[in-house]
Amino acid sequence: MKASHLILLLAMNFCWAAIYAAYKVIGPALETGGIVTLRFGLAAVIFLFLWPWLPGPTPKGKDFVISCAMGLVLFVIGQRLQVYGNYLGTAGNSSVLMALEPLVTSVIAAMFLRERIGPRRAAGFGMGLLGVGLLHGVYRSDFQWTSMASSLIFVSSFICEAAYTVMGKPLVVRGVSLMRMLALGLFSGTLINLLIDGRTTLSAATHLPGKAWVLLFALAIICTVIGYSVWFIVIRECPVNVAALTVFAQAVFGVIIAAVCLQEPLHWGHLTGSIAIALGLALGLSGPAGENPPPPSPAPANGSASGRPE
Repeated sequence: MKASHLILLLAMNFCWAAIYAAYKVIGPALETGGIVTLRFGLAAVIFLFLWPWLPGPTPKGKDFVISCAMGLVLFVIGQRLQVYGNYLGTAGNSSVLMALEPLVTSVIAAMFLRERIGPRRAAGFGMGLLGVGLLHGVYRSDFQWTSMASSLIFVSSFICEAAYTVMGKPLVVRGVSLMRMLALGLFSGTLINLLIDGRTTLSAATHLPGKAWVLLFALAIICTVIGYSVWFIVIRECPVNVAALTVFAQAVFGVIIAAVCLQEPLHWGHLTGSIAIALGLALGLSGPAGENPPPPSPAPANGSASGRPE
């Protein structure tokens, strides 16, 4: 992975780490469906205004259908499951469960994109999981998991996230505009969200406090428009399982945000867990390129073994 891509993904994971706390702040003023409809609806409006200036060709035919279907999978089903699971549980518990997303995404990418997870990256995932456990004190007697139902609902959203990535990567590799692909998904997802609860959401929106609107715009612009664009820019050039490793950093960033903004106390597990996650990232990202070899070059038309014209 390029150093610039790693920095971009770490920056986005810092922003994504704040989502669950933001949902908790918005939750009392807006229902689960309303949060999803407004967040991604605002992102869709932004893309609608930017559409004439978005670079690259618009998806057509089958690619157009896939782009719209991606919106249904993630921006309707996946996000509603994630927000509802977070609402039933706690932001801290959601941060622990987020450790499963890189594994789910990598396994699905291995199944459908034929990516190989080499031993270094497997060890990196293991260190990341260990670090998240230490970070959140799952070994402590006072650690409380929320109900199994809320955890299963939250984790099931990862399948939708992974499906979105696996459906979208072949499109951007073929040269489709990743921003137009993302925009089409947001348009179709917003249309369906409005059909589901548009009337109640728009009614509730008139009574939202200013803080909720600020958070919704931040989620729409930074975590959605910029965040998903950065994600596809990176996975266009590197394996999904490599990019997924950086998601473990969300757990570390979540602790920092909670300590600074909510004055939550720190413990030794935060230090040891952060070190384990950092080691896991270093180990996983240091894997040789051969763990995910590039596809073979097409055979030369003239039969030359070298591929160069004779």
